[in-house]
Amino acid sequence: MSNFHLYKHNKSLKLESGKSIQNLEIAYHTYGTLNKKKDNVVWVCHALTANSDVFDWWKGLFGDNDLFNPKDYFIICPNTLGSPYGTTNPLSINPATGSSYFLSFPQFTVKDMALIHQILADHLSIQTIQVLIGGSLGGQQALEWAIEKPKKIKKLILLATNAFHSPWGIANNESQRLAIAADRTFYANSADGGKKGLKAARSMALLSYRTYETYGISQQEISTDKKDDFRASSYQNHQGDKLVIRYNAFSYWYLTKAMDSHNLGRKRESIEYALRLVESQTLVVGVRSDLLFPPDEQKYLAKHIPNADYVEIDSFYGHDGFLVETELLTREMAAFLKQSPEEKDIRTLHKIA
Repeated sequence: MSNFHLYKHNKSLKLESGKSIQNLEIAYHTYGTLNKKKDNVVWVCHALTANSDVFDWWKGLFGDNDLFNPKDYFIICPNTLGSPYGTTNPLSINPATGSSYFLSFPQFTVKDMALIHQILADHLSIQTIQVLIGGSLGGQQALEWAIEKPKKIKKLILLATNAFHSPWGIANNESQRLAIAADRTFYANSADGGKKGLKAARSMALLSYRTYETYGISQQEISTDKKDDFRASSYQNHQGDKLVIRYNAFSYWYLTKAMDSHNLGRKRESIEYALRLVESQTLVVGVRSDLLFPPDEQKYLAKHIPNADYVEIDSFYGHDGFLVETELLTREMAAFLKQSPEEKDIRTLHKIA
């Protein structure tokens, strides 16, 4: 059984930009119970449009009868900074004006998002995290946290993520923001602003989350006579509408910009130097068909993190495979979790030389 919580931080949050957020609120879910040794914490960093209810969106991996279950673990998943699911975001009230921030919300980075996790961990008096896990934007946050607090994280699981956001990824995000900006209502200071643009942005994003083969099979037409109203068209519209119902254009705008900001080398000696700071036993997972975060990015992580194993899985679903292929992931992660530091050297699953 999950519990929803809202933590109200009584200190100003200073962002990497130098700007600050007052009245910070962090929404989060917990599942299970912290044991006496306090060594059963599993901390989840979620991706772009997810929320803090990890049992809802990562079924098959997190659940009462799954690998990460509340009988064995105390599971914590915070809603990230800027997200509309309870944590302070562009639609929150700006104490200086008494109305929503909208586009006056201060721009933040992945490093700022990782700081939110640390603030919550301090509030909960969590000194040690047994397993820190994140995919995509969640993996970027997990990496920043593992570098900033290397002794806090015992085991680190990174899925379909990278050490810096690529020009390809930034171009994808910028294209989506151009679609949002083309919707004039985005600048009307309304909570419903930019909905048509957000729908178009989601449609564009799906093309990078899936693959040619995914669409070729799942959206294939039965009849050869069709001239309009194709299944693929209906699918794009439907998925765009689904996001518009549950999300807002402002959070999407800021979170994609935060993703673009991800670069572990910023204000550090180099990216490679930063990765060498990770002390956790690490499992890096790549998805062979991932177009947005291709496996070379995960191989790079595994090569430069000192205590890392690399596993690559096949998936029909492209980037979304890290959310869908829970049976494969359960097998790989279960083996990793059973592995002691001393056993690391004998594990041979797709290891990087």
